[in-house]
Order: sequence, then C-alpha cells, then structure tokens
Amino acid sequence: MAYVRRDQWDQHYAQDRGFRRVGQAEKALLAEHVPAPANGRALDTGCGTGELAAYLGELGYLVDAVDFADSALARARADRADTVGVRWLCLDVAHDDPGELSEDGYDLITLRLVYPFLGDRQRVMHALAGRLRPGGAIVVITPLAAGTPADRRDIALDEDEVRVLTERWQTVERFDADGLAVLVLRNALRDFTAVEKEGAPSAQAVAGACMVITDAFGRVLLGRSSDGVWELPGGDVEPGEDFPTAAVRELAEEAGLNCRIEDAHLVAVLQDDRGLLRRLSGVVRAVAWSGEPAVPDQERHRFARWEWHDLHTLAALGPIFSPSAQALNLVWPGVLPGLPPVHAYPVAGRRPPVPGEPPQAARLRHEMTEQILRRGYRLSAPVLEALRGVPRHRYAPEVPLETAYDDDLAVVTLRNQEGRAVSSVSAAWLQGIMIDGLRPQPGMTTLEVGSGGFNAELLAHVAGRRGRVVTVDLDPYVVHRTQQLTAEAGSGRVTALLGDGALGAPAHVPADGFDGIVITYNVWDLAPAWREQLAEGGYLVIPLEMHGYTRAIALQKRGSMLEAGPGDWTFCGFIRDRGSAARTTPTVDLPGGLQLRFEDGIPVNTTGLDQAVQRPRHELGTGVRVAGGESFETLQLLLATTLDGFCRLAMDGERDGGLAAVPRGADAAALVSEGSLAYLTHVLVKDGDTPAQRLSEFIVHAFGPAGEGLAQRMAARVRDWDCTVRGAGYPHVTVHPAGTADQDLPAGHVLDKADSRLVFRWPALDSSATVSTTAGDLTSAADLR
Repeated sequence: MAYVRRDQWDQHYAQDRGFRRVGQAEKALLAEHVPAPANGRALDTGCGTGELAAYLGELGYLVDAVDFADSALARARADRADTVGVRWLCLDVAHDDPGELSEDGYDLITLRLVYPFLGDRQRVMHALAGRLRPGGAIVVITPLAAGTPADRRDIALDEDEVRVLTERWQTVERFDADGLAVLVLRNALRDFTAVEKEGAPSAQAVAGACMVITDAFGRVLLGRSSDGVWELPGGDVEPGEDFPTAAVRELAEEAGLNCRIEDAHLVAVLQDDRGLLRRLSGVVRAVAWSGEPAVPDQERHRFARWEWHDLHTLAALGPIFSPSAQALNLVWPGVLPGLPPVHAYPVAGRRPPVPGEPPQAARLRHEMTEQILRRGYRLSAPVLEALRGVPRHRYAPEVPLETAYDDDLAVVTLRNQEGRAVSSVSAAWLQGIMIDGLRPQPGMTTLEVGSGGFNAELLAHVAGRRGRVVTVDLDPYVVHRTQQLTAEAGSGRVTALLGDGALGAPAHVPADGFDGIVITYNVWDLAPAWREQLAEGGYLVIPLEMHGYTRAIALQKRGSMLEAGPGDWTFCGFIRDRGSAARTTPTVDLPGGLQLRFEDGIPVNTTGLDQAVQRPRHELGTGVRVAGGESFETLQLLLATTLDGFCRLAMDGERDGGLAAVPRGADAAALVSEGSLAYLTHVLVKDGDTPAQRLSEFIVHAFGPAGEGLAQRMAARVRDWDCTVRGAGYPHVTVHPAGTADQDLPAGHVLDKADSRLVFRWPALDSSATVSTTAGDLTSAADLR
C-alpha cells in the first residue's frame, strides 16, 4: 500500500480505489478549530478525489486542491463538477515547481492520510509552513500505528514519528476522530542546535569522516538518528583508510549509496578540541553517486530514515550533530549561524562543481530578469544571459529561493557584532548595470574588489571561457565563503584572494593591466592602485561617495586621468569601506537633536551655530516643484559639488527639538558659513490620488546672521537645476591624481579627496565655468585621513 511512485498512485485511482471517507468527527473538528476567516484560503495537499477539498469549500475557504495523480484529479473534476471555490492542480508538493500555488499564502493547509507517504517529511513540512499566513495552521490527519494492523503500519505514524512531526511547532493541538489522530500545528520554530553525542571516546584523539552529498535538486542528505539528532553520513576512520575512503565506505554502510573514490573530494579537515579530546573530521564532498538512500537492516538501531533537505531550511531543522553542523557550514558558509569556532585546514586542489537545483530556480531567474527589464533598466544581451544562467541562490544558500531571486533586494550575508551588514549579495539590477559599465568583452580579465561570489560569477559568465576574474576582500570569512560557493557552483574562472581592496591585486595584474575593475562597496576616494592596475582604455566602475551621496560611476582610463560622461552614472548604495581607506565622517552636534555631517571636509569655524539654530528661522520658497516619486538625485549632487560650505543636516528622531523640519530618517542638503546655516527640505503643496498628482515644493530654511544670504544661494542653485540640469542628467566628470595643479585641470567645479581631484562639468550650467573649488572655507580633505 505504501506507494512511492507517481504511476502507482495513478493506477490506484484509475482502478476506482480511494481512501477512508471524511467522517463527521473530522468535519466537526475542522469547523471548530480552523474555521474559515474572511477571504480565507486553504491548500489541500494530496487531495485525492477531492472530498475534503469540497468540505473546506463549504466552510468558506477558497481551496487549492493538489495531487500528483492525474487519475485522482480526473475523478475529482468529474465527481465534483458543481463544486464552487475549489481549484484542482496537478502538482507534487515534494518535487514540482510550486509556482501555481497562491503567492498570498494560506490560512489552512491540510494533509489528510498523506504524511506517512512523504519521503522528505521535514523538508516538505518546512516548505508548507513557509506558505502559512500569520495565524494560519497546518492540520495533519493520520492513522496511528497502535491502531493499525502490522502489515499496514507503513500507512500510519508511531508515537516517535508524531513527536518528530510536532517538535518544531510552538503550538500543537491533538484530537481523536474515530481512531484518526488530528494534529493542528501553529507557529513553526526557526532555530537549530548543534549537539554532541552522549559519552566521549576514550582515545586522546579521534578521526572521523563526514560525507556531504546532494541530489539533483541541490538538497543535502541527512539521517535522523535514533536519539533524535540529524547527521551526515560518516563515522570513524579505520586503520589504513584515508578520509575519502572512510566517507565512501560509511555512505554505503549507513545510507546504501555508492560513490567512487575519484568522486569523493576532501575539502578540509576540521579540528575540534574538547578538553582532553582532539577530534579531527575530514569533510568529504561527493560530486557524483548512485542508488537510493535507505537505512540498511544493520543500521536500523542507529537511524530512523534518511531525508533530503533544502539548504536554507537547515537552521530550522532542530538538533544537528556538531561535526555534521560544522561540515555543512564549511561547504556552505552561513547556512548554520552561531556555531562555535573550529580550526579548519583547507585541502589544496580543485574539485569539479556540483550541479543540482530545484525546478523553480530557472523560472525565478527568468522572472527576476524580466522584472528588471519592466523596471526600465537597460542591460546588454550578455548580462541578461548571465542573470538568466548563473544560479544566484547558490551564492545565498541561507535564504529561500524567492528571497535570492528578488530583483530589488540585497541579501545580507555577514553582519558585525553591532548587527550592521558588512557583506551582501547586491541587488541584481545594480550588479547588471555595473557590469555593463565595464563594457564587457569576451576573454577580458576583471578585478572585483569586495567579494561575494555571485557578482564574480556573473563577470566570468559574461567574459566567457577565455575570461578570468580576480576577486579580493579583506575579510577571511568572506573570502572563504566565496571560495567555497564558487567551488560548489562556479565556472572555475574565479580566483578569490584575501587582501586590502585599496591595494588591488598586485600579484595578479596582467601585463597590460586589468581590462576592467569593479568596486562593490562604498568608497570615499579612488585608490591609486586601481588606476595603476587598470589597462589603458579600460573602465573602473566605482560606488563613490561625494559629500555623502553615493553614485556608481563608470570611469574610463585615459592616461593618468579617469573620465565619465552623463550616461555613466547610477544612483546606488553599498556597504561602506572597511579597509585601510575607511574613513570616519566628521560631525558637529547642535541643539535639538541636530547633527551636521561633513563628508568631504569640516569647516574651519562652526562657532555660533549652536546659538543660531535656537533663534528665529528664515524660510524661502524656491518655486520649484516635484511630483511624488520623481527623482531629484541630480539636484543633490549639483548642490554638493557646486556650493561652498556644503554639508548634510541629520536629525536624531529621539531628540527632535522641532527646529529642523527635516523628514525623519533623512538628511538634508545644507550650507554653513559665518556662524550661519541653511538647509533644503520639500513640503507638500498639492495633494492627489496618484503620486504624479501630488506636488511638493523645495523650501530653504536658514538660521544665523548670514542665513538669508545662504538661503538665497541655495535657492538660486535649486532654480539652476530646474532650468538647466533637471532634464539633462548627470555631469561630465574627470578624476586626476591628487598632486595635479589647478592650471592643469579642466574647467569645472573641483572636489578634492586625499588621493584624487574630481572636476565636475554640469550640462549648460558650466558652459563658461572656470576652475573653482567646493572646498571654500573647508579644511583640505587630504588632511583628514
């Protein structure tokens, strides 16, 4: 009766066979404990001929009734043609792409007489739990082994299996319905524990091997031990064995799977010291294998079963044997956070990448790329092909597929002790734009500064088989993660290095320089090494901070100069520099929770500002209006690069004195001079039903004796933007070495950094400009490093 194949179930229903009818006791329990809320939606998993689905429809649910047997659904449609509110779907919830299921989730998910037939029960239940709406429930209705004949125990659950089913839920209700157990599960738990086995080997040191093996869907195999702990196949290394040999032997003995020695690659040796015991664990990765996992008779005292698990669910799995947890986190860094430190000794040598992904991954990649195009981003054909081809989820294994393929989301992969993000996989649209900024060509060699893995593989994909990518990061964990994930799923054309990104990759520079360099974190200045290591005519794509405003700029090398045009700019934001060029922003605190931020130099004298902001405020309308949702990103940069004394005004919401009229959580463009302050806000002047109908006007506020004059200067520049820049876009910019003399600079507005001088030439505005500096009464930025 315990069928495992789709064709067996098709034959079962085609022969007009079914299951036990839904009883009145079951219906009463469902009506009482999971009544349909307004607009309630239910998922009936393994619906068979649809009797339960029809009853849920009577309760008021909109029902998705799914089964993988075509014959079952054919009978359901024929027998229940008049049923309203039920959608019949042919779907295997354990293996098929769930794209047809409701994106809005479900208030109720039922598994009636289904759970005992599931192979990977924990994985399936985790996936279903992720589809519950807040307050939703999963109801499992199942026979119990105690009331089932011995020859049919495979259709029932014993009490140990009931415990396994319910232990990962905060709220569990159990009822009886004429001998069937009805389990109502709410609020799934989301954490795991790495545990040790009871007792310790008597030897002073012990060596074991862990076998890491994945299936065609990229899921990892774990066994549920008799003491309720999950673990990888593996065990002690016997005399005369090496780690791969031991791992292959244990895989066959414990799980009934076959792997050739040449397909078993030693990744690293872990050393875990516990008191007098030193434990060595060889982490072995299988790149190919054969067979079906099963518990051999001689291992039934140790293992209950083997299951395949999605990587992003491991952190919610429950107890995992500590060496197995460490091995999993070594192969996929980040999937099990919070593990105690362990010494890892990587093994040199390449191993082939391991294929495997769930069926919905390709669909989600395509949808991600189409969404990027719908947003209006223009990407080249090679970059679009890379986004559709490189498996982004394999470089963010700790998150669900839907999160990995969110086109507008940066996936945080590392946080510091304060909880701030220090490494991430950037939004896919931004990665695509920056790669296109390199003007990629087949065979090019690219330097990426700031590792992660996915962006490097996109670069490698675009460059093709003759291309090469060198990626460097200062964080050992980030480099280790990049190395492991590119080994798992990469092209083999990415080299990840540990180093300070400001130095580039001096030992790996091609004879003529890198064809392109891309920086993947916010930088305040351009490191000289990047210019020096870039080939003539090559592009440097860099998220550059200019008075705190970050834009990704594609700069082409022309001798000692770098140059970008109006079309080479992208609004963006990245994690800030943590290397040798990292910089703390100078600030000045003012009364009322105000703070001035001087990203590119601090005024020589701010005396009097604390008194000024406590006096009457001058306000000046500009007459310039913007619609809701309209970007004024060029205005921000125009003010920052053309007005002397520029800074940004920030407000601490907890200490808001009501002086600033600055939107909470935002910074305002500001000017400081002669003990006076002016800053820019925008105020709603016309409401409407749509963003386009809602209009806001830019208003300048000012304090202090020179405030009115500062307000006039800022308002005039806002009007300049409206007249000459608003529709023309970004400026032309050139970047020169720090020692370049003023007379050797082109006309424009100059922003000085420590290692470079930037000259901005705004469209129309600078048609007759001469060299001027935005430093004004600021100290030299070069002196602030």
